[in-house]
Amino acid sequence: MNVPADLRYSSDHEWIRQDGNVVTIGITEYAQDSLGDVVFVEVPEQGTTVVLGDSFTEVESTKSVSDIYAPVSGVISAVNEALDDQPELLNSDPYGEGWICSIQYSDAAQLDELMDAAAYRALTEG
Repeated sequence: MNVPADLRYSSDHEWIRQDGNVVTIGITEYAQDSLGDVVFVEVPEQGTTVVLGDSFTEVESTKSVSDIYAPVSGVISAVNEALDDQPELLNSDPYGEGWICSIQYSDAAQLDELMDAAAYRALTEG
């Protein structure tokens, strides 16, 4: 399973890529594999305030509907509108073109609660 070392991870199977005071998030390869074929992504609205741990969007697959939880608190600063027409990007390129949104975070200390690649790998292989 691909777990890029340059990312951080939540226990809810989101990945986080930090760039200054903005994080880009998506779902991990483990999550997309567990979901099966993704058929719909509810792309969140830019400008929406999100709170750490709260569900802010959903991903629907052939198996189920899954909530996506905010790995940090902040304001959604960008969304991946390509997912409207190509939700399968979450399956085919979860760490690249399958990103969901970016969040301008409000509390840098929350990043310290996220897992590194080794800890996430241990969680999923546990």
